[in-house]
Amino acid sequence: MQIDKITFNDISIFHAEEESSIFYKLDFTKTIGGREWLRRFFSEPHSDLKRILGTQSIIKALLLRLHDWPPEITNGTIIMMDKFLDYNFDPIPESQNAFNSFSYKILHSADYSMLKYSVKHFGDFFRGLKKLLNIFVDTELPSNLHFHIERMLQIMKQEPLRSLAVTDSKEELSIQQNLYYAYHFRVHHKNDLLELIDIFSRLEAWYSMAVAVKTLDLHFPQFIEQEEPYFKAEGLYHVLLQKPVAYDLVLQPNENFLFLTGANMAGKSTMIKAVGSAVFLAHIGMGVPARSMQLCLFDGLLSNINVSDNIAKGESYFFNEVQRIKNTIYKINDGKKWLVLIDELFKGTNVQDAMKCSSTVIKGLMKIKNSLFILSTHLYEIGEELKPYPNISFKYFETTVTDDQLAFSYQLKEGISNDRIGYVILRREKVVEMLERL
Repeated sequence: MQIDKITFNDISIFHAEEESSIFYKLDFTKTIGGREWLRRFFSEPHSDLKRILGTQSIIKALLLRLHDWPPEITNGTIIMMDKFLDYNFDPIPESQNAFNSFSYKILHSADYSMLKYSVKHFGDFFRGLKKLLNIFVDTELPSNLHFHIERMLQIMKQEPLRSLAVTDSKEELSIQQNLYYAYHFRVHHKNDLLELIDIFSRLEAWYSMAVAVKTLDLHFPQFIEQEEPYFKAEGLYHVLLQKPVAYDLVLQPNENFLFLTGANMAGKSTMIKAVGSAVFLAHIGMGVPARSMQLCLFDGLLSNINVSDNIAKGESYFFNEVQRIKNTIYKINDGKKWLVLIDELFKGTNVQDAMKCSSTVIKGLMKIKNSLFILSTHLYEIGEELKPYPNISFKYFETTVTDDQLAFSYQLKEGISNDRIGYVILRREKVVEMLERL
């Protein structure tokens, strides 16, 4: 699925402040390699339904054995193994005997201490992988996971990996044994070990996704194979919210354009980002924050939410809004299925100009039947002239005001809002009173 850097930022997949990113919220990895693979999974949403369903199957398989994940393999273990494979040791004797082994320990004491400590970590790693392989014995696995498990099994059958894997963690290895393992790991099995670390890291990224599904009570969406764009969610919410209010939403060919209104803070932006992030998560094979969700396979996801000016280039906010819309039209006019999210179009110009520009853009975008659109706006007035168009639906978030106190239901309602609470907030925050005292 095509998604650009702006959209990644708009829907908070990644964020400079980690606590504000979906990736951070769903990251349950313990190792650096696992986190790198998870970031890679989050950076490459799929365009192939087979790959999406394959990832779903892997996560579902891991969900059944979450508590069997080997605790022996820690980030410290992985770091120590990597360091050992790159460390500049004094030459280790190819054939070990009592004399040259003892001599190495005495004459190269620092190197021996390093390799002894490393071999212990390799033992932890192999014993952990052995447990990991036992998880999947006699289990029907998705092809992608099966490939990596089989490859791990083949490598682990080799000596001396196999023999170290069956040692007890409390067993004290002799000097000769430590040198034997260290020599063979560096000379004969370095590439095998790097491959095992990489396979484990990939598995841990999938395991992290399974933990996130379980911990956050996410549900796997159902993909519908059809030519027309489709999205339906029940109990949808934004995964970053502590106490979310869920809502239901349907977008389909006969109503592929949602005109969304409501006051500031009523929930428009949150809903748009909730839809975008849920569709994104679905396309990496993850569970989604919804009671149930059905959707087509989208070819691309585009947003126009957090536009900014560019002082260095002398570009105004409005100019960049226009450029983003221009780029959007260019991309989605390809006959493919896109989800387009637009929040508060043309904020960078006066109201009358914004109304004319918005109306023109909306009427043009509604001609594109192969994509789904959600557009939020404060320009409620243009809703009336859009009502005759059959493929546009109107929903709003309601706000009630009682004695200058605002109440938001965060529930979608049919129709167009005419709430105007800006002055109420100005008065409630004592700004009006401060100005009157000047």
